[in-house]
Amino acid sequence: MPEGDVVWRTARRLHAALAGRELTGCDLRWPSLATADLSGRRVLEVASAGKHLLARLAAHDGEPPLTLHSHLRMEGSWYVERTGSDGRGRRSASGVRAVLTTGAWTAVGHKLGMLDLVPTSAEADLVGHLGPDLLGPGWDADEALRRLLAQPRRHLGEALLDQRVLAGVGTFYMAEACFLAGVSPWTAVGELPAPARFVALVHRLLDANKDRTGQVTTGDLRRGRENFVHARSGLPCLRCGTTVRVAPVGAPPQERTAFYCPRCQPGPAPTDDGRPQAPLGSARRRPARASAAPPGSRVRR
Repeated sequence: MPEGDVVWRTARRLHAALAGRELTGCDLRWPSLATADLSGRRVLEVASAGKHLLARLAAHDGEPPLTLHSHLRMEGSWYVERTGSDGRGRRSASGVRAVLTTGAWTAVGHKLGMLDLVPTSAEADLVGHLGPDLLGPGWDADEALRRLLAQPRRHLGEALLDQRVLAGVGTFYMAEACFLAGVSPWTAVGELPAPARFVALVHRLLDANKDRTGQVTTGDLRRGRENFVHARSGLPCLRCGTTVRVAPVGAPPQERTAFYCPRCQPGPAPTDDGRPQAPLGSARRRPARASAAPPGSRVRR
């Protein structure tokens, strides 16, 4: 699932293409919005709120301002192309969920996970539950810390993935922040050393990556060395050489994958059964040898 920095860049790209322009066409291929027509409305701005996208539209014909809300979930994306061009080679026609057209640019929402249209005054019904937005203009580190520490017995990894605590963190930044802080994702929040510095670390990671397409936490741009532990199960830790492992964090059915180095991140790992794990994706790269892998070696995704 795209994380806050990816969504932030998507919002910026959509804002550059649509803001200040009038919609000359609108096609919302969503059951509850099939009859909605936003043509004639001027796009005021496109902004992100954690992992959510908000396209705000001006009032029109006596109707109040509206917000088109979308969420990418696992597979969603927004494409921007010149109006009249044919960008269909990059996407399946069946996956198109929204088309917003202006005289110059067209935005196409593909495989979106959520699409809503609400009065702008009612945006809080959709995103009001979110914690402080790590990349938002109103980032509030003190409130983020308060929310993080509100449940001291909760596992750190689970708390970080809760968008009501910090808006914008996904499995990538959860794993990398825990590694850089030297703590296990299953550490109780109340046992986290220097929690204020940890919140600042998470914010710094997203902020440092928001302007580039690749997510880098090591400072090394070479292929395969961009991050310390995320998606590196079965491979040597870039810092100490210990095999990186992966295990679920969080309660079913909401559990997510947490990558970690047992040596660099001492502490509990209660959901890791200790069985051998092959490097992530190795079964796809070497299908002939996959059957010979020991039980439980396939990485849980």
